[in-house]
Amino acid sequence: MDKRTGLPIVGMVGGGQLARMTQQAAISLGQSLKVLAADEGDAAALVASDVVIGHHTDLDALVGFARQVDVVTFDHEHVPGEHLLTLATEGFVVRPAPTALGFAQNKLVMREMMAGLGVPGPAFAEVSTVDDSVAFGDEHSWPVVLKASRGGYDGRGVWMLDTAQQARETVPELLEAGTELLVEEKVAMKRELSALVARSPFGQGAAYPVVETVQTNGINTEVLVPAPGLSESRVHEAQELALRIASTLDVTGLLAVELFETETGLLVNELAMRPHNSGHWTMDGSRTSQFEQHLRGVLDYPLGRTDLIAPACVMANVLGADVSPQMSPDERVHHLFARFPEVKIHLYGKQDRPGRKLGHVNFVGDRMDDLRDRALLSAHWLSHAVWLDGYEIH
Repeated sequence: MDKRTGLPIVGMVGGGQLARMTQQAAISLGQSLKVLAADEGDAAALVASDVVIGHHTDLDALVGFARQVDVVTFDHEHVPGEHLLTLATEGFVVRPAPTALGFAQNKLVMREMMAGLGVPGPAFAEVSTVDDSVAFGDEHSWPVVLKASRGGYDGRGVWMLDTAQQARETVPELLEAGTELLVEEKVAMKRELSALVARSPFGQGAAYPVVETVQTNGINTEVLVPAPGLSESRVHEAQELALRIASTLDVTGLLAVELFETETGLLVNELAMRPHNSGHWTMDGSRTSQFEQHLRGVLDYPLGRTDLIAPACVMANVLGADVSPQMSPDERVHHLFARFPEVKIHLYGKQDRPGRKLGHVNFVGDRMDDLRDRALLSAHWLSHAVWLDGYEIH
């Protein structure tokens, strides 16, 4: 407990942009957020007032960190499961609990659990030998999707196998490197959706509007809120499915359920038990941001309202350009505000690198198409210093 404020201290393991934005929410709530960052240059370490430098794979660092806080939570899923169990066994409050986090850490374990619960998902199989992948592809029709069971994100750890020969060329090398693998059928989907929910230890649940996520080369580039043209029945189906998963797994804090929408229904793709890229729109478009909601959840406070403050919201990620522009970031922000004074900019303090998530922009308003145009123009301008529509800054 913070002796100055009388409020509990939340410890967030990981110093990335999710911790950085959670720090912003903590300030408004008067909460003390302590961050375990691997490096003093991490996005959250640049802005948080209470930072401990240590690596999430170092058990001693984790235990020392946990001793300084009232509840431990995370901005990523990469803490070793055995370390999480040690923290829980030693009496530290870990939210979400190791038993829940294990399903977000291992895609094969998650798939097996979902199948056991009767939750719809693509056909899958564990890959221990190259023959496993070939047999699966022959049975379910090529191409198929090969995935690393652990650690993949933003298109990393995913390989599209078009033929049995490609499987024979790809799988042995990965297995020899110690990569745990599974294979899934390639789903014929209409689009990707995300159902973001929150749950408290008390058992209260809250669901945000279901959103459409637009992917480019495996990276989420846009989020459209609410998902255009999604029927009310599908919205309820997605929200109820996410809330059921959160309750069944005893998730505390946020849960993002990534979904495929197909001609026949919804399929679960992946789970994330933390603030999520598909929820960044909530910072400006919802009554309660996902970062405040996560803090409320892990502290067992009553959850906040999740409704939109306007009919529509669009988020666009700012991704590093292949060649960094000569124009300074300060000048780019200046010109963006001059053109679109209503834009909400969120930059993460990261060094520029091709394809890296450097920030995002949010637009809130009435017309989805107009908001989307402005968001895409703005995100590209911030990363490339080029207006895609030929707009002249002078």
